[in-house]
Formats: sequence, C-alpha cells, structure tokens
Amino acid sequence: MRSTEGSAMLLNENDQALFTAAEAVRARAYAPYSKFQVGAAILADDGNIYAGCNVENAAYPVGNCAEPSAIAAMLAGGGKRIRRIYVTGPGTVPVTPCGGCRQRIREFADLDVEVISHGVDGEPLVQTLGQLLPHSFGPEFLGR
Repeated sequence: MRSTEGSAMLLNENDQALFTAAEAVRARAYAPYSKFQVGAAILADDGNIYAGCNVENAAYPVGNCAEPSAIAAMLAGGGKRIRRIYVTGPGTVPVTPCGGCRQRIREFADLDVEVISHGVDGEPLVQTLGQLLPHSFGPEFLGR
C-alpha cells in the first residue's frame, strides 16, 4: 500500500478485512450504465465493518455511490463514526471518493481518518480525509 509520499506498506489485518468486504460488495454493485462497479467498507466506532456498493439509475442523479451506501449501512447497524474507510474499484488507478462522497464521509469522520483508495489491479493509496478534503465544512460549523 502506498501513502501520499509513495512509501510501500503492507495491508494490515484490519485493512485486509476492509478490502475483502469492499471487494465482496463491489461484485454486487448495480452499474448497468457505466459498468464501473465500486465497493466501500467502513470500520466504525462500534468495531464492526459495514459495506456498500454503487447503485445506478436510468435517471442519473438518483443513483447512489458506494460510500453513502456504506454510511447508511453503518447507521442502520448502530455505528455512528467512521474510523477507517476503504474504497475499491476496477483498474490500476486508485478509485478515490468523488467530491460529494468526501463531504458525506466528513459528516461522520474526523479529518485524520485514513481513506484507502484502491484500483484492484494497482496499489492502494492512503490519505487522510483532511488531505482529500482540505479546508472542509463540517458539522462543527453549525454549532453541533
């Protein structure tokens, strides 16, 4: 696995479990239009792993990315905060969360939470949420 500095690292046990969950759910993604299947797995504050996949729709704005699907699964399962998130998709280039998903992750994760992005035929990229979404707007701005 590589960090933003490009140093090689190995998958630890937690990351391997997240990768396995993200890949398993990615295989179930509903992507008949783009054929771009994405899976996401979250290690939550309750110690459980929650996974979600992208779900496309003929009316494109109605579709759902993998990350909010995993967040919904986390909330439904009783988790409240993201401790680590793994996003996987096809190809060799790491599949990073889109801008909207970065903001959704921000709602449930601290800026130092690591986001692992992976194109399954390449090396994973590890970045903090703060690196992916600098100068972000979060719940604390609203007095929460």
